[in-house]
Amino acid sequence: MAGNSSGDRGAVRVNRKHWEKQAAGYERHVGWFLSGPKAMAWGLWRVPESKLHFLGPVRGRDVLEIGCGAARWLVGLRSLGARPVGLDLSRRRLEQARSEMERAHLTFPLIEADAGRLPIAAGSFDLAFCDWGALTFADPRVTIPEAARVLRPGGRLVFATSSPWRVVAHDFPRDRITRTLRRDYFGLHRVDYKTEVNFVLPYGEWIRLFRDNGLTVDRLHEVQARPGAPSPYLSKAERAWGRRWPLECIWQLTKLPTAEAPRRKRRAARPRRG
Repeated sequence: MAGNSSGDRGAVRVNRKHWEKQAAGYERHVGWFLSGPKAMAWGLWRVPESKLHFLGPVRGRDVLEIGCGAARWLVGLRSLGARPVGLDLSRRRLEQARSEMERAHLTFPLIEADAGRLPIAAGSFDLAFCDWGALTFADPRVTIPEAARVLRPGGRLVFATSSPWRVVAHDFPRDRITRTLRRDYFGLHRVDYKTEVNFVLPYGEWIRLFRDNGLTVDRLHEVQARPGAPSPYLSKAERAWGRRWPLECIWQLTKLPTAEAPRRKRRAARPRRG
């Protein structure tokens, strides 16, 4: 969601349709893998946040999940004293989030919105994060500026997404990952699958995008699969591939104080305020 104020509207429509259609099936297939002790964990193998420590202290902090799905992360963070807000493009996924809140006897705001047009005032959050959510399904050239905008100076942005190596080694006609480079690395951006659209950038372009929006890189964690680690998202061959090459990566960023942030051209369209 490419390079203008509203992003890739075609991708927005495709992905909204995709998630509205598959929300129930997704929960049946992987809900068990995202629940309980795996709720507050990262990525395709659910590496615990308690091991990686990407989010930092959350008690008393305003936290936004960009692409919250069923909001299991936020239920866990709320129980630790955070003030969470969940945002998702899919109405059905937000219905699932409400069900999770009810089961936990908790309440927090949920927003139906496009990550490229956050209906949130600037400087509203101490922490924004995304675990294979909207920052994978929406154009980062629009969503990264939006995420930076809603963070306070010193705030943190953390997100897990696809490694570019996963995309360049993907045999799209046969829909499988290979040991051969199949796609140009330079120029990576929009990636069209059968029913959804993803976005991925080369590492250098990620870093330029972060810097242009006043974000500094604290950590880049390229996840290596443990031998025998399960993942319902991946085939046996893909799990073996992930032991040798990164399928996913996790970025940890900090918003620079205003005085240190680089000057950049203002966007023509002002985002809606929450």
